[in-house]
This record gives sequence, structure tokens and C-alpha cells, in this order.
Amino acid sequence: MQSRTLNAKLIPTHPAIGQLLPGGGLQQGNVYSIDKSMMLLMALLAPPSAAGSWCAVIGVPEFGIEAAARFGVDLERLVLVPRPGDQWLAVTAAIADVVEVVVMRPPARASDSAVARLASRLRQRKSTLLMMGSWPQSEAMVSLGESRWHGIGAGHGHLAAREVTVIVTSKSTSRPRSARLWLPDSSENVRAYGDHERAKPELTVLPELTALPEIVVQAQRVSA
Repeated sequence: MQSRTLNAKLIPTHPAIGQLLPGGGLQQGNVYSIDKSMMLLMALLAPPSAAGSWCAVIGVPEFGIEAAARFGVDLERLVLVPRPGDQWLAVTAAIADVVEVVVMRPPARASDSAVARLASRLRQRKSTLLMMGSWPQSEAMVSLGESRWHGIGAGHGHLAAREVTVIVTSKSTSRPRSARLWLPDSSENVRAYGDHERAKPELTVLPELTALPEIVVQAQRVSA
């Protein structure tokens, strides 16, 4: 692992998510804020990892490598630093020197000068930083809106697919952009949610009408 100098401006991003981001994808040298969803994070890491990029996850001890592998993250090019300690900013900057995509969950608020130094380091090394939670100077915030699981029946079954709305809020657009995705679908793939897949509303079965008891009928006649 050596310090890098790259010429490309975009890193591989899932098309369904990339179309929502400014510039059409995740850009090198920029910072993006990510919702706390692990599935969303893994969906963003999988394309660059599968394309051969080194990735690092810092300060997220519950990050599951088995789940990441199922999403398509190459574990042989994955660096994990579960607990970076008080020097988390220095650790992030050092890893950004040699890793193309860095995930960080900040344990504390950083000073403005520290944020500026890290941003300069990222631009110099052309590394992309995914911050879990809000972060100053983020290019965009990627979050989940409405979420719906599929597979559970009336007291039986198992979770088979998840249907979500991905929302991107950026400083370059006046309104948030959103798209419906399978995260994942029943085949464990992340893909766009097609209009033809929209489930038809379920019919409500009404109880059969039964004859009114004789006492009720007599009461109705008296009131009439």
C-alpha cells in the first residue's frame, strides 16, 4: 500500500444511487454524510471495492464483515479500525493517504481547523470520505426515508427483501432527490425499484351479512 495519485474524478457507485448525487456519483476528494444504516453504507462500499479499490471502516466496531461480503465488499481490500481512540482524526488522515474510500464515525465534534486540514488532505490524496452522521463541508447527505420489509406473513415467514427510499440532500441543489430501491431484493441484490413492481393494494374481506336477531327486529318495529 503506497500513497496514490489518481486522475479519475468519480469512483464506482451504484447507478440507482449515483443518479441522485451531485455530478452523478461519489467524487474523489469529497466528503459525504451517510445515514446510520449499515445496509446503505455497504451498498455504497460494494461498487468501488468490487472494482479493486481499497476501503477502510474506522470507528464502527459493529460493522459486520460477513454481511459486507454478501453485499459485494472485497474483504481482502478492507481495512478495519474498530476503535481508533482519541486520535481518530489523525488515524483517518493517515489511512486516507493510502486508501481510496474511507468510512468514519466521529466520536466527537471536531474543530473547524481540524475539519479544514482533513478536507485538504482528502483533496490532495483524492480519497473519498463517508462520514456516518452530519459533518461540516459534506458534499451531500445520503439518508433513508420510508422503509418496508417483505416476507413476513400472518405470523409466519422470514424477512426476504427490503424496499426503501434513498434521499440525497446536497448544497448544490435546492430540493432533495429521492429514488425507490430494493436494499436488498429477494435475491440479495441492490437495484432500482420498478413501477411494475409496485404491489397492488390488498383487498379487505368484509364479514358476511347475517340476519338480525329477532329481538333487534322487534325493537326496530317498535321505534318505527
